[in-house]
Amino acid sequence: MYTIHGKTGDWELVIGLEVHCQILSKSKVFSGASAEFGAEQNTHVSFIDAGFPGMLPKVNEKCIEQCVKTGFGLNAKINKYSRFDRKNYFYADLPQGYQISQLYHPIVGEGYIEVTTDEGTRRIGVERLHLEQDAGKSIHDMVPGKSLIDLNRCGVGLMEIVSKPDMHSPAEAGEYLRQLRAIVRALGTCDGNMDEGSMRCDVNVSVRKVGETTLRPRTEVKNVNSVRFVMQAVEFEANRQIDIYENGGTCQQETRLFDSVNVETRPMRSKENANDYRYFPDPDLLPVILTDEYIENIRQNLPELPEAKKKRYVEELGLTPYDASILTADHETSDYFETAIRGQDAKKVANWVMGDLFAYLNKSAKTISESPIKAEDLGALVGLIQDGTISGKIAKEVFEIMAETGKAPAVIVEEKGLKQVSDTGAIEALIADILSANMDKVAEIKAGKDKLKGWLVGQIMKASQGKVNPALANQLLNKKLEEV
Repeated sequence: MYTIHGKTGDWELVIGLEVHCQILSKSKVFSGASAEFGAEQNTHVSFIDAGFPGMLPKVNEKCIEQCVKTGFGLNAKINKYSRFDRKNYFYADLPQGYQISQLYHPIVGEGYIEVTTDEGTRRIGVERLHLEQDAGKSIHDMVPGKSLIDLNRCGVGLMEIVSKPDMHSPAEAGEYLRQLRAIVRALGTCDGNMDEGSMRCDVNVSVRKVGETTLRPRTEVKNVNSVRFVMQAVEFEANRQIDIYENGGTCQQETRLFDSVNVETRPMRSKENANDYRYFPDPDLLPVILTDEYIENIRQNLPELPEAKKKRYVEELGLTPYDASILTADHETSDYFETAIRGQDAKKVANWVMGDLFAYLNKSAKTISESPIKAEDLGALVGLIQDGTISGKIAKEVFEIMAETGKAPAVIVEEKGLKQVSDTGAIEALIADILSANMDKVAEIKAGKDKLKGWLVGQIMKASQGKVNPALANQLLNKKLEEV
């Protein structure tokens, strides 16, 4: 169990996450306006989004479908009956004066996500997934003394995924968020781009003495936009609350903001309860009724989910659980890997993907989808090593040229004359020259210093510019030493 040791004893963390995932859909959830990111301010706005009187919302069926798909990814119950409610509060960037959400009857019910940390594998409960609309954006730094409003995001469909308070460490919270992001990306229901705001996290944290069964007041840290920041917010907030309790104070239920520069949370407002929002059923929207046939059709057409893929990589491809978890972290990586392993050794391809390729992408600040090295070409490079065309050392050189030029490995090997020398006669002649020039080393080997054989092999590789097959060189060297 993860605990924090304070001056009055051990404390346990209780963490719940509310994650807002922007639904991948061409249009918004209740209007036909575009939901595309990055357009000029206030160009993707309909009369419905702008709150004009008499405008009636209509549910975007694609958003319903995306919620159901995500529900299956969360191992959750799909509710055949769901209903929209109005959550009443004033935001300048929410012209209707209320947010359309689902409080009482969400589209997806209870489920779970499995997370694995150093403390083992646990199921983190999911309380619900409900469909709601996003608010617009207030801009405070463009005109001195004034706030500007951009309504492009207003009305964009959101899935709010609410966990149960089942997490008890920063690592669990971080891994839960990683797994959730991998799930929605694999399903194609959200792009998971936290830096663009299409996936945002509200972090609920409270602490209690180890052994306590009741929950103490929690704080909610709003709109945290990276896994690392979530873990930092949990750590800071837990220690802040423990300090208050251990100095005789009490914690209040409140909403806070995370300052990523100073790595601390700051007060924002007292925490509202559901009755503060005066929820009531939306009179303009009918309930959503899903048939068994509709739900089953979506289930039958789901892509392979990360957990199932990870299991397959371990059981069928022989990868370690760690390697499998890295390669299934997002669908771009797993798609690349699966293309690269066609006809190749999966473990060796995995080593190249997680080693040289990831190192190159990290150094060049590229994503795997931006890699100049095609997946099939990386697989072909591994194949050239396997069939003895090139050595592992030469492959490193070929890889660098592939990254610079985007050329196929076979083309580079041919152009540069990098094929491995496997002609036994030529290798034997080279070995004879090396031995003749190093008879003192030969004498030491004969006297029992077998480690010097490795030095001789190095001289052979150096003289051949790495083109000699190392295994064959070792074999022929041993044979020649017996003859000397």
